[in-house]
Amino acid sequence: MTTNETPAATPGPEARSWLITGANSGFGASFTRAALAAGDVVVAAVRRPETMAELVAEHPGRLSVVTLDVRDAAQCRAAVEAAVTEHGRIDVLVNNAGYGTVGALEETTEDDLRDAMEVMFFGPMRLTRLALAGMRRRRGGTVVQVTSMGGFLSFAGVGTYCAAKGALEQASEALAAEVAPLGIRVLIVEPGAFRTEFHGALQISDPIDDYDGTVGATRDALVESGGKQPGDPDKAAAALLTTLDSPTPPLRLALGDDATTAIRAKLAAVAADLDATAHLGTGAAINLP
Repeated sequence: MTTNETPAATPGPEARSWLITGANSGFGASFTRAALAAGDVVVAAVRRPETMAELVAEHPGRLSVVTLDVRDAAQCRAAVEAAVTEHGRIDVLVNNAGYGTVGALEETTEDDLRDAMEVMFFGPMRLTRLALAGMRRRRGGTVVQVTSMGGFLSFAGVGTYCAAKGALEQASEALAAEVAPLGIRVLIVEPGAFRTEFHGALQISDPIDDYDGTVGATRDALVESGGKQPGDPDKAAAALLTTLDSPTPPLRLALGDDATTAIRAKLAAVAADLDATAHLGTGAAINLP
């Protein structure tokens, strides 16, 4: 060993083993750093492994990298197998990889819609199914699904993104009920606007003029907010670790004042609709003789 080399750290017996997708930027990078700071070990699953070289060098023996495009079923299987081979288990799976889309639904091509679902629904569910076998055997583990406040609500211009995140959220709510008796936890993370690379990677549909008054406003706001978002991803990571350590963790973790406010407004709007139509819905049962 040269004097410039950092000796490999030996994780303690209480160290958790993480598999984090999209670990080289945004929330994924913050989650990775927070897990390492907590003394845990991480397998970072990214499309460009070279982007993790510096962080790997800083944490020898505790951070490794696998190549993963979540669209690729073989790479998903290999990533899970690599994490299990290296650390014996996956304690925390974080499905974080994704990208933003903006455009009216009429502006969105079928290929665009299918790709969003592949990356933000089918890919995470594939990895979840692969990781669950080991978690079931051990009767323990946590699946963290990074959706969005857009997984709980939607608005003009983000229908494709919210459809993919909402599908993941609904499947994960069912999953939580299925695996809770097996000692496995599910946590749905719903961030609002955080200062990540999300806005710089937005996929924007070709605009149709008739939607300028609705979708156009959303598109402009999202583009202009890049680098100005109020949320700190490192604080989001700290909130995630605090929640994971809770003896009674929630199913959902909303992150950011905007997410909390928007979700409360959605719940209030749904409640108002129920109140306004209760006399119609509750009287719809078949009259039995």
